[in-house]
Amino acid sequence: MSATARTARAAGPARRVREALRAAVWHLAALALLAVLLYPLAWLLGASVKPDDIVGSPELFPARPVADNYQRAMEGVAGVPTSVFFGNSLILALGSVVGTVASSALVAYAFARLRFPGRGLLFSLMISTLLLPFHVVIIPQYILFQRLELIDTYVPLLLGKFLATEAFFVFLMVQFMRGLPRELDQAARIDGCGYWGIFWHVILPLSRPALTTAAIFTFIWSWNDFFGPLIFLNSPENYPLPLALRMFVDQQSNSDYGTMIAMSVLALLPVVLFFLAFQRLIVQGVSSTGLKG
Repeated sequence: MSATARTARAAGPARRVREALRAAVWHLAALALLAVLLYPLAWLLGASVKPDDIVGSPELFPARPVADNYQRAMEGVAGVPTSVFFGNSLILALGSVVGTVASSALVAYAFARLRFPGRGLLFSLMISTLLLPFHVVIIPQYILFQRLELIDTYVPLLLGKFLATEAFFVFLMVQFMRGLPRELDQAARIDGCGYWGIFWHVILPLSRPALTTAAIFTFIWSWNDFFGPLIFLNSPENYPLPLALRMFVDQQSNSDYGTMIAMSVLALLPVVLFFLAFQRLIVQGVSSTGLKG
């Protein structure tokens, strides 16, 4: 055996040891980062089963957990049951999903597949709205809906969703639809399809990853929205869950933190389950949609 071969053979075990150590370090670092990221969630779960007098204690989980906080949370607040708050959040979230996906898909199809005068200018103007802060338009919107006597209804929160005001999702779908072969449109035209037929039978089924991504993120953002309902809703029976959480702190100047934390866990649970159920579709939709030019 040559000297080179003996050296390579001796270096083999050393290389495997280094690779094993490197992998162990990476895994430990990932676990440490995961522990840091999950600590707030673990604290939230632990505090939700603590008695009121030790909610702020440093221990993560109490020695004797109690369920009183969840019982009071399910009873509701200000005479409104918690089921009503959940129902309101569900109405807003599902309405936002339907409006955003439907309107964004139609607008994205026009920008991606149709040719009409001013298409580039209109697309640039739409993209520029991403730079416009929400707080700039909230006052004109409030004045408009107040004059239309639509304050304390869900119309101000849902109307924009059906008018393709979510430029991010329009852009996302445009990028996806531009990647679909043009030959599909031509084949559909030969079969007698018009613009609507091409959109409904060809483009829409193939755009399922982008549509799913828009639906998932819209649901999560709408479920967690606090500022919009705070501006446009006045009656507690119309409040979604984020506003209901605020009422546990403000009522009668007494802060029932234990119940509020238990309510936070209940409000967070649907979003977590929704994400876990569709996380594969989120990754697939984002990776297949891309942000190519």
